[in-house]
Amino acid sequence: MNANTNKIALVTGATRGIGLETVRQLAATGVHTLLAGRNRDKAVEAALTLQAQGLPVEAIALDVTDSASIAAAAQEIERKHGKLDILVNNAGIMVDEADKGVSGQSLATWRTTFDTNLFGLIDTTQALLPLLRKSDAGRIVNVSSLLGSISEHQNPASFIYEFKGVPAYNVSKSAVNAWTVHLAHELKDSGIKVNTIHPGYVQTDMNKSGDQQNGELSVPDGARTSVQLALIGNDGPTGGYYYFDQVLPW
Repeated sequence: MNANTNKIALVTGATRGIGLETVRQLAATGVHTLLAGRNRDKAVEAALTLQAQGLPVEAIALDVTDSASIAAAAQEIERKHGKLDILVNNAGIMVDEADKGVSGQSLATWRTTFDTNLFGLIDTTQALLPLLRKSDAGRIVNVSSLLGSISEHQNPASFIYEFKGVPAYNVSKSAVNAWTVHLAHELKDSGIKVNTIHPGYVQTDMNKSGDQQNGELSVPDGARTSVQLALIGNDGPTGGYYYFDQVLPW
């Protein structure tokens, strides 16, 4: 019997792009995967498409910026499944105005970015942690970015050295990395493993400029690191920052 068929996963921000593909890949391994989206109708539509492919996918409404929505989702998971084995914190936004630079972004831009990318991630994780503690091998994957690497922003040889046009996004992902380290340390003796990942420069809507599609990787490749870390064994890492098998500098 496939051991993954006993696992329950949840992926936030999963109605499109990397999140949707992460759901597809996890479900393809046998994991019963909850496809979470702010809009229940969109989540149901996406889940039905994957169910039609024979995949064990279930829709769930979850808005990471709404504590009541998060709490309701946690209650629904507990009632239906009694536990959670995998949490992929994929939901994220990029709303910087690229021509404003670092000092010119409005405070509203910083707050909106952090509400989703950091505070929503923390709120979701805290609400679901009791269910992850009921797993024999809980896994938390936080989707960050190489743009969150402070070291690479200071490295003139790095391709992100000059990439300062989305500072709120960049700094929010640096904060996600820091949160990952602290949470992994707290949970180091619990069996729950916590890692953060860079999906790559992926051809998603976030990386579009008008009609121009930017990105080096396909969406399936962009989901691979999340799935890989979600399915690590008990001898796998915790408190790390990864891109495929590469350990990234903080």
